Amino acid sequence: MPRQAWIRPRDRSASNTVRITGRAGQIPQANADLFCGNSGTTIRFLTGLCTIGKGIYNLDGIPRMRQRPIGPLVDLLRNLGARIEYVMADGFPPVKIEADGLAGGLCRFGSSTSSQFLSALLQAAPYARHEVSVFLESPQTSWPYVAMTMRLMDQFGVTPELLRDPKTQEPKRVFIPQGHYAATKYHVEPDASNATYFLAAAAIHPGSTVTINGLGKHSLQGDVGFAHVLKRMGAEIKVEANSITVTGTDIFEGIDVNLGPMPDTAQTLAVAALFAKEETTIRGLHTLRVKETDRIAALATELQKLGAEVRIEGDDLTIFPPEKGPRPATIATYDDHRMAMSFALAATKSAGVRIADPSCVNKTYPGFFEDLEKLRA
Repeated sequence: MPRQAWIRPRDRSASNTVRITGRAGQIPQANADLFCGNSGTTIRFLTGLCTIGKGIYNLDGIPRMRQRPIGPLVDLLRNLGARIEYVMADGFPPVKIEADGLAGGLCRFGSSTSSQFLSALLQAAPYARHEVSVFLESPQTSWPYVAMTMRLMDQFGVTPELLRDPKTQEPKRVFIPQGHYAATKYHVEPDASNATYFLAAAAIHPGSTVTINGLGKHSLQGDVGFAHVLKRMGAEIKVEANSITVTGTDIFEGIDVNLGPMPDTAQTLAVAALFAKEETTIRGLHTLRVKETDRIAALATELQKLGAEVRIEGDDLTIFPPEKGPRPATIATYDDHRMAMSFALAATKSAGVRIADPSCVNKTYPGFFEDLEKLRA
C-alpha cells in the first residue's frame, strides 16, 4: 500500500454522461418483459414505475431473485389501486402488472426487510391520479436510504413532506404531492458503499491515507457514515464538504456497532475486523439475509476459511480475528459483488487470499480491481 492515494470519479467525458429525454410520466411501451438479473433495486423500482403505465409488464430475474421478497411493495401498490399478480410464489418475483395508472390515496408501511419498497413507491407516487399519503410504523429499516430518495425527488422538483413523532422523532407519515419531475442537470455522486472498501483499506494499513473526492459532509448517501465507524476503531478521519480522508494508525480495535442504518457496509467491516486487536460485533443485519445471497451465512463461511471464529446470534455477527492473521484461502463470492470487493481487502494484507469469480463486481463496479491495484502499486 502507498502512504497516500486518491480515488476520484472518472474523467467527466461524454462516455460518463447520460442524457435522458423524459416523457412526463408516460411509459413508451404498452407491454414489456423485463429481466432484472439479480438486482433487487432494479426489480423493485421498476415494479413501482410500471404501475403508472398502461399495459402489461412482466418482471423476473435469475433463480436467486425468485427468493428475494417483493411482497411488501406489492401490498403497498395494491392498496393504491395497482393490479399485480404473483406468477409463481406469493410474495416473490416474478410478478405481472396489468397497469392502468396508479389511483393513489392512503396506505400503511410497516418495518420491512428493505427500504427499497418504500423508495420505489415514493418515486412513482407523484404520477398517481390522487395524492399519496403513507403512514409509517416504527422502526423503519435503513431509513437513510429513504431520506436520500426524498432529497433526490426534491432536487427534481417534487418535494415529499415528512412528519415525525414529536416525542421520538421517528418518521410517522410521508405525504407525496401530485406533480411531474423537472428536467435538470445532475451530478451523480460516487457510490458511497463502494467507497468503503478503499477507506477500510487505509484503516487496516498503518500510515496509509486514502481520500475519496466527491463525497463529504453534504452527501445524500448515509453510507458516508462508515468513516466514523473506522474512527471508532482507531483510524484518523477528515470529513470535508466534498471529500473524505481516512488514515491508518497503529491502533485498530474491535467494536460493537449497529449497522442497521447502513447495511451495505457490513461486509466491509466484517473483513476489516480480521485485522482488529479484539472481537467485533456487528448488529442490525436482518436485511442481509435477503440480498444477492444470505450475506450473514456467506460471511461466516468465508471468514472461517481465513481462520476467524464467527458467532451468529439472531441478526448479530461477532468476528474473533485469527491470532496470526488470515490464512491462505480461496473465497467464494456467491454471485455477490460485495463479497468479492470486501474480501479483496484481506488480500491487500495477507498473501494467499484468492477471490473466486471476480467478474461478479461488474454489477456495480467493473473497474474495482484496477482501482484497488492502484493503491497497491
